Amino acid sequence: MITIKNYIAPNTIEEAYDLLIEKKNNQILGGCAFIKMGSKTIGLGIDLMNLNLNYIEDEEEEIRIGATTTLREIETNTVLKNYCNGILSESVSSIVGVQFRNMAQIGAGIFSKYGFSDLLPCLLVLDAKINLHSEGIIDLKDFLKKEYKKDILKEIIIPKKNGRAVFENVRKTSGDFSILNGAMYIGKDGTAKIAIGARPTKAEIAEKASKALAENKSIEEIRELACEELNFGTNVKGTKEYRKGLCAVLITKMKERIGD
Repeated sequence: MITIKNYIAPNTIEEAYDLLIEKKNNQILGGCAFIKMGSKTIGLGIDLMNLNLNYIEDEEEEIRIGATTTLREIETNTVLKNYCNGILSESVSSIVGVQFRNMAQIGAGIFSKYGFSDLLPCLLVLDAKINLHSEGIIDLKDFLKKEYKKDILKEIIIPKKNGRAVFENVRKTSGDFSILNGAMYIGKDGTAKIAIGARPTKAEIAEKASKALAENKSIEEIRELACEELNFGTNVKGTKEYRKGLCAVLITKMKERIGD
């Protein structure tokens, strides 16, 4: 059960940040779509609704997505649907249902580093950065390795890349969380990346497998490297061994879809 004792919607991000760090149990409220998964008491719930962080901006060299942009907006946005095979739009299109996606916000899921996130592997292979109020702009992959520190995620920055990207996942039923998910990117400049998430821990780039993909190694070698370098775990959705087997299957499917 979640208990929120007090609620406020600040008019500036400076005010929101000061309130956030004032007390340990003060917390930023995103779309509150996943908050019911836990049990806690929040002293002050801080809503970012007045900070104009709901946007998708198509700039010359990058795409910027505001933290309070909903998953539904990411799913239907024309710019994102036409970027890298529409990988971002595709990755969120099966998350629970439309009503849920109309509430869930991209910033909340990324800052919380949810292991089951379908967006994280996609953003990782696209070399996304995040813009934090206190810490500034950092690579998403570096943020995911950091210990938790109170801050406010303002936006996600995605460089415009010239290449192809695909997303794949395995789930028991439509609308359920992924048992395992992954993304693959191959650029026209010869770069390549593979990221696997829901292991059940948060998504991570398979560095050795990505290098093998860039060097056009065999799919068998790429799969073997990914399964060896990444850690897999067991939870109610699947065992470590099952996820490891799924990893090889996902990589094969992604490579088939993305082509040579």
